[in-house]
Amino acid sequence: MVVYQSCLNTPIGLLEIVGSKHAIHAIRFDAVKYTEADNLPPILIKCRTELEEYFAGKRKHFTVNAEQGGTDFQKLVWKKIAEIPFGKTISYLEVARMTGDEKATRAVGNANGKNKIPILIPCHRVIGSNDSLTGYAGGLWRKQWLLEHEHSIIHGIRKLF
Repeated sequence: MVVYQSCLNTPIGLLEIVGSKHAIHAIRFDAVKYTEADNLPPILIKCRTELEEYFAGKRKHFTVNAEQGGTDFQKLVWKKIAEIPFGKTISYLEVARMTGDEKATRAVGNANGKNKIPILIPCHRVIGSNDSLTGYAGGLWRKQWLLEHEHSIIHGIRKLF
């Protein structure tokens, strides 16, 4: 499989988008700027456009195809996380219940932490049962920014935490 990469400057830093001709496979934080190839496949261009629209407050749902490898349980968790509505948050316990195993909160946290496609699969919308911000691969400040961004679009309020 041929892999393509593109960088996107965003309010939460430079993101690297990694994909093939058929799907987005990763979004990485703290990317290093580089000269891109002229022949990016349409899916990477579409992903860039959708992310730009998201950060501009004009997009609430992503349509770009995203795929990542993982266990069946991880894939189930990512599927459930993808169903969390824009601007809403749920707890790890709630996600565990959605998978059918209320006792799987640690496994849900582990799967959430292994999500390689943040923002598209909105793992930032999963918070602690006491409404606290908990781990995020991109740093808690990014998680807070993303949640406040979505909240402000829905409610017109900028500060959430």
